[in-house]
Amino acid sequence: MSVVEQYARAHIVTDEDDPGAVPVVLRYDPDADPRSVRVGLPGPHEWTFSRALLERGLRAPAESGAVRVWPCGRVQAVVEFHTDHGVELVQFESKALVRFLLRTYFAEPVRG
Repeated sequence: MSVVEQYARAHIVTDEDDPGAVPVVLRYDPDADPRSVRVGLPGPHEWTFSRALLERGLRAPAESGAVRVWPCGRVQAVVEFHTDHGVELVQFESKALVRFLLRTYFAEPVRG
């Protein structure tokens, strides 16, 4: 099956003025790595982490390496990315992440 790519809107949480919702690309390529998802933020920021981490983090706080995911109220989720230069917090509507995950479950690697 082909790559799953979904565009979403998210808020980058900062102590500066709120830039409003920004476009984010959620991507799953089962042929490249069937256990990982990618989140592309504006600019050159792209993160790859476990699909299972994203799934667990929608229900309860979850962490793996430099990425943390947790539910924020009933309709939102936060993904936190750590680097040597600081932390990026990205707030999503949970339903966008759930819809993306559901689509990834139907995508299977192409067998040669």
